[in-house]
Amino acid sequence: MYKTLLTSSGFRKGMDLYFKRHDGQAVTCEDFFAAMRDANGVDFSNFLLWYSQAGTPRVKVVSAYNAEAKTFSLKFSQEVPSTPGQPVKEPMFIPVALGLVGSTGKDIPLTSVDHDGKLETLSSNGQTVHTTVLRVTKKEEEFVFNDVPERPVPSILRGYSAPIRLDSDLTDADLYFLLANDSDEFNRWEAGQVLARKLMLSLVSDFQQNKALVLNPQFLHGIKSILGDSILDKEFIAKALTLPGEGEIMDMLEVADPDAVHAVRTFIRKQLASELKQELINTVKNNRSSEQYVFDHPNMARRALKNVALAYLGSLEDEEITELMLHEYKTATNLTEQFSALVAIDQKPGQTRDEVLADFYTKWQHDYLVINKWLALQAMSDVPGNVENVRKLLNHPAFDMRNPNKVYSLIGGFCGSPVNFHAKDGSGYRFLGEVVVQLDKLNPQVASRMVSAFSRWKRYDETRQTLAKAELEMILSANGLSENVFEIASKSLAA
Repeated sequence: MYKTLLTSSGFRKGMDLYFKRHDGQAVTCEDFFAAMRDANGVDFSNFLLWYSQAGTPRVKVVSAYNAEAKTFSLKFSQEVPSTPGQPVKEPMFIPVALGLVGSTGKDIPLTSVDHDGKLETLSSNGQTVHTTVLRVTKKEEEFVFNDVPERPVPSILRGYSAPIRLDSDLTDADLYFLLANDSDEFNRWEAGQVLARKLMLSLVSDFQQNKALVLNPQFLHGIKSILGDSILDKEFIAKALTLPGEGEIMDMLEVADPDAVHAVRTFIRKQLASELKQELINTVKNNRSSEQYVFDHPNMARRALKNVALAYLGSLEDEEITELMLHEYKTATNLTEQFSALVAIDQKPGQTRDEVLADFYTKWQHDYLVINKWLALQAMSDVPGNVENVRKLLNHPAFDMRNPNKVYSLIGGFCGSPVNFHAKDGSGYRFLGEVVVQLDKLNPQVASRMVSAFSRWKRYDETRQTLAKAELEMILSANGLSENVFEIASKSLAA
């Protein structure tokens, strides 16, 4: 936030003064704050509340456009929820980086803004300004931008300029517009994530009511526009193409429904892969490299984008795609790309998957860290009935129940698979219950970490609650149970 408020040069001045004053000393947050303030001669008033006041500010923004006056206003209101020991909170100093996007998808030049009865000119020395930083310091305040030729779509909190929870009056149409056009990569990503969460929650509801699942064409268009934008950073594209995880969506439901959330996320991935198949294939081919591994941003970004595209394609039942994945696996010059090809292949059960998994183990069996990833990949698989495969892996030469990291990879990995750990027949719960009792005799500390997977059992439907509760009770009834496991299991049961 300091850098957002002071710019890079101002932040550097503050750092120089900070080291001049305090090099070799034990210092406080207040010392750092004072250096930033004094070096730049600015008034940060209540900025220190970030260090003393607990809680994340919730900021609400309401916009209005006056076509006659050509002004665009933003009304901010902020609230910090009560926390233990701090029932009453003061307004925070919140830097809000903001731009206005016009109907053409380009940023509108910002000339001036009215705030607190003062007019501030934003452009200087003939330089056009497209992003400015608003200083929100009161419980409620308004900023009015002048010379705005049309109703814009505000791009609020650019670059994630402050760690807040933002609630704006942006419509879905506005979010789709930002997803396709915003020049700020964070807000473009955030628009996509907000829309994806809304879409997934809506489809979860449809799935639960046995309605046909339909992908919103606007969402497809937004994803396609990002994938086809050659100007964007490849690492950003990879992030923007990644859907919210199943756990994140389940946390937003009153009653967690692993089956519905998994079905919906799988449906969206397949639809996107099907509709954008050629674009994704081209992305994989255009980001290949036969060069040796290089650890720098361009190569990391290239690998990230290629691997995300390959993972999408892996969701399709297509012989051409299978050949493509096998090609990427066999020609990879580094572990990152080879393992990512393995991840893509792992999505589909069958002979090809089994052969590639076996080949990977043969190549890497002497590298314990890599084999831990190999174990975790299979454990987390969404292949139906995967619990039986995990049971078999307990007897694999690569696994050792006495090795904590292998337990975390295989058993912990399985607990991270919503569709199999939370299987409706209780097979996942039974498996973990059996393993915890067995593991407790070897390593109580590791066993207690594994049993914590049951800690949120009341978030699920009654059937799953009954099954999970039975396993917790079984664990607690085991002879010679350690204090470590007893503590976690009893607290989970009483939660």
